[in-house]
Amino acid sequence: MEKIDFSKIAIEYEKLATVQKSASEVLLKLLKIRNSEDVLDLGCGTGHLTREIRSLTNGKVVGVDPSEGMIREAIEKSKGLNIIYEVKSAENMDYEESFDVILCNSAFQWFKEPEKAIKNCYRALRRYGRIGIQAPAKKTYCPNFIEAIELVKRDERTKDTFAHFKEPWFFLETAEEYKSLFEKCGFKVVFSKIKEITTKHTPDEVFRIFSSGAIAGYLNQDYYDVKLTEEYISAFKEMVKKAFKKQAKKGFVELKFNRVFLIAVKQT
Repeated sequence: MEKIDFSKIAIEYEKLATVQKSASEVLLKLLKIRNSEDVLDLGCGTGHLTREIRSLTNGKVVGVDPSEGMIREAIEKSKGLNIIYEVKSAENMDYEESFDVILCNSAFQWFKEPEKAIKNCYRALRRYGRIGIQAPAKKTYCPNFIEAIELVKRDERTKDTFAHFKEPWFFLETAEEYKSLFEKCGFKVVFSKIKEITTKHTPDEVFRIFSSGAIAGYLNQDYYDVKLTEEYISAFKEMVKKAFKKQAKKGFVELKFNRVFLIAVKQT
């Protein structure tokens, strides 16, 4: 596989990050997918980004996700596009030099064994293959969400149950820590940066964003050692919605996310 010159990636990132592009768009452009490359979308969800990848390459496109429901929906939405979908976790992948590019968008924080997952990615790539991740970073990954959860921690209706919640996410605090983790697994990291990204939304839109990701942790029975009740779930949602409305100024919330962008290359 021919090498890609990444010497200008930092300049390109700064240029992309100054315009109103989604984090996934920035990651796609940094990876520079070419029209014959085989690509793995790791943590593909319902396949929105996988379908976009299909438009960039004539090579093999594979999407994997540990959720059977997500994969069912991805298959349904991708009919006729020649995309392969498989129910797999990053920790259980067994591909051998099968891809030129691995893209992992907003999924890395869910990995239960990050080092094992990265080693599996290394094995799945061909020589000079590259991986790109974009994910929430730092324990303060989203100050808006954390502020809302503080209400849940204090409210009489929810505080006792929430005390049994165990966070399922994996966060590192610095770009250097992410770089070191990938280098430990054999990669050469050509770019790693954490950036605070701010977008404006109505409170209802913020709640939908919260419900599309974070709520799968906060209201998941697997992450509590006591039974969740309908009353708890209802009160939790009510308080989170209330918090977002309180955060709004002139009808809009400034939604802040700390996000890591990392590009790494397999050199051997």
